[in-house]
This record gives sequence, structure tokens and C-alpha cells, in this order.
Amino acid sequence: MSGNRRKAFLVSAALVGGALLMTACQDTDKAADTGASQGSPSASGAAATPSGSSAAGGGKGTGAAGGDSSAAGKGSGATGGTEDGAGSGADTGNGKREPVGQSCGANDISWNARSETQAGGYILISAKAKPGITCVLPAALPTVAFGSDGTEAGPAEQAVGEQITLSGNTTAYAGVNPKSADGDGGKELDSIIVAVGDEDPEPVSLKVGTITVDKPVVTNWHTSAPDAVPFG
Repeated sequence: MSGNRRKAFLVSAALVGGALLMTACQDTDKAADTGASQGSPSASGAAATPSGSSAAGGGKGTGAAGGDSSAAGKGSGATGGTEDGAGSGADTGNGKREPVGQSCGANDISWNARSETQAGGYILISAKAKPGITCVLPAALPTVAFGSDGTEAGPAEQAVGEQITLSGNTTAYAGVNPKSADGDGGKELDSIIVAVGDEDPEPVSLKVGTITVDKPVVTNWHTSAPDAVPFG
């Protein structure tokens, strides 16, 4: 081989060797970079731990919130109990009781009086409880008085009748004969005063037209009008 060709060959070999050396250095640098890159996930993992702690803290916060919700639920339950109690209380106090079995007074009754021709003429008194009232007429004569002097009617029957409970459409009747005495004597009046017993504080005055009063008599209370005719 000539000297020039050998020199050229050596120069070429040197160039090739240098290129190979540079390639090897580049590969080493890449390997180092790759190691650094593999180390990064560890750093990320380390950074992830605080993030995980924050999540745990968030979980605790949620638990507290859940506790608050439970407390709110208890409060609602307490309110419901109070309302139920109030409802029961309201139901217990509700409703109106009408006394049953109380004695009637004249002001508890709707009264009516009309003249009848049977048995020589008499006055039929009817008594009916006012709406919403239940009361008892005692087994005694009604008190019937006449005129300014308060002449009272005596008994037209031998026996005392039974007590009568007035309520709803139940009606009691009593018959008054204003003149049981013979002759033409007596006083003329146009009204009678009726009460339930002598102690009734509020007797009522009933218009009856012009009547002659002389020794008047009255029957007991009856639940049938025909039974209240004052015969004799």
C-alpha cells in the first residue's frame, strides 16, 4: 500500500472512531435522563401523599356534615312529637257537652198556647225545648198564674204525672181550665203566666185572648195533647 493511501485510511478510521465515541456518549446521557425520568414518579408519588391526606381530611369533613344532618334529623323528630302532642291536646279539649238530665227552666222552652173548645173550653199549653237544649220537666204541675194578683191554677188531676225529657221534637202538653167554678163570676184576662215550678226565675207571659178566670185548674204534663184535656 502506498504511503498516501495508508494515511487516508488512518484518517478515515480516526473519523469513524470519533463518531462512535460521540454516539456512545449520547447513549450514556439518554440513559441518565431516563433514570431521572424514572425518579420523577417517586416524587409525584410523594406529592400524591399530601393530596391523599387532603382527601382523608375531606372525608372527615363529610362525616361531620353527616353528623350535622343526623342532628337536624333529631330536631325534626322532636318537632313532630310536639305537633302530635298539641294535636292530641287540641282533640282532647275539643267538643261541646250539653248537660243531660238538668231541669227545664221557662227560658229553655219554646212555648205556645191556644184556645180549645172541648170540655167547655180550655187553653192548651205546649212546651218544646229550644234547639240544642235537653232538659227535664219534673213530675209536677206546671205553674200557671192569672192577672195582676197572680191567681194560680190548682190541680185538675188526682195523681201526679211522670217527668218528661224535652229534646229535639219532643213536645209536652198541659191543659188549663180558666173557670172551673159555676156561675157568672170571675175576671176577664187576655194572658197567662207560665213557669216550670214555683222557683222558676224567668216565667213567661202567653197571650190567650179574652178569658174569664174563676178557680182555674191545670193538668200535669203529657206527651199527647188529648191526654191534656182538663175534664171536670
